[in-house]
Amino acid sequence: MKLQCEVEVINRMLPTFGMRNRGRGTRAVLSVGRQEEKGSGQRGPIYLMICTIKDKAGSRYKLQENIENLFSKFISEGKATIRLREPALDICLSKADVSNLKNFISAVSLAHKGTDASPVPLSRLTPAKTSEIEKPRAKMIITCKKDYPLTKSFPYSLEHLQVSFCKLARVDMRMLCLKRLQKLDLSSNHIKKLPKTIGDLVCLQELILHNNFLETFEVELCNSTLRNSLKSLDLSENKLKALPFQLCNFRELVSLKLDGNELVQLPFAIGKLSKLRFLSATKNKLPYLPNSFKTLVLENLDLFGNPFAKANPMVPDIQLKIPLTLLETASRATLTYRISYGPQVIPKHLCQDLSVAKTCDCGGPCLSSFIQTIVVMNLHQVSQTVVLVDSMGGTEAPIICYFCSLTCYSMFLDKYLQSTRV
Repeated sequence: MKLQCEVEVINRMLPTFGMRNRGRGTRAVLSVGRQEEKGSGQRGPIYLMICTIKDKAGSRYKLQENIENLFSKFISEGKATIRLREPALDICLSKADVSNLKNFISAVSLAHKGTDASPVPLSRLTPAKTSEIEKPRAKMIITCKKDYPLTKSFPYSLEHLQVSFCKLARVDMRMLCLKRLQKLDLSSNHIKKLPKTIGDLVCLQELILHNNFLETFEVELCNSTLRNSLKSLDLSENKLKALPFQLCNFRELVSLKLDGNELVQLPFAIGKLSKLRFLSATKNKLPYLPNSFKTLVLENLDLFGNPFAKANPMVPDIQLKIPLTLLETASRATLTYRISYGPQVIPKHLCQDLSVAKTCDCGGPCLSSFIQTIVVMNLHQVSQTVVLVDSMGGTEAPIICYFCSLTCYSMFLDKYLQSTRV
């Protein structure tokens, strides 16, 4: 039975001599095994062996009838203490895998009671390997193709992995086995498509794909577990022409970078990203901003270098049907009264139509029957800091507006005309 964790060995006799313990743990491998007695047919006693980087041969302590107490109150936090009678030591364990620690403490307890070896999973008391004792690697940065591991696996313990300037044409599937990964930086490669299994990285908080050849962003990623973990997404300097509206499923997203792509529009439901604070989409092909953009609450916004269209609220695009069709009326009522729906109740294509419904200036929904126009919005309404939209020093941008009826559009026009007179 072996356990990898941090160990602090405390001598309970030191205070008697006016001395103190060191007070910090060290990485170690603990083994519970039987001492081999050469030349005798008898089985030797069971020992606890502790191997550290400074003592790979290990220190051994007898376990049978030699444990004064086992402290396991905090075992669910990966902590426990083994108190030996002779020598008078407290062996404090921490940062251990909870499941392995529970099994290890059970094995120690059985060994203390002198239980026969069969129920106790014993190990050979041999010196530990350096790889077993070394502290798990949490960070790896590779910025040169010759340093990229071709035959070795990535350390399972990685939390931060950066692989840049390695000319990767695809995401290495070995990276997708790193379940502890919190930050994945694949910037400056040749990646054209993302595997759907990136969504299996349940701890991933930061995904950097700057300067690649991405042409699409998969809808499946937007519906994966990344919805609950991803906080930062960098898709800048790629070849993206559009983003799926499901991108707005990343409700934990705080930072979004879309600079240097070929985007002709932002996701229409971008306003649903309630935690978004930093947004940059410079040097794209955006003619205007989506209607929900005005509900964002940002700290920093940069939209420089987009060919924004000139707003003209007096020239609307009228797609309003009077009277409304039965489908439009029913759809509006479903959304207004928050009636639950799904593919098991109505056809799947109707569910999709409802999920992309537009919002009128009055707050009501509209689907295929509406009046559309473009107005000017001062970007300081949604962001504390705004980078100038153009070289002329402007901080205004066109935003698309929808109206569910002639009444709503007329009310908007009245307010607009009054403001222009003033």
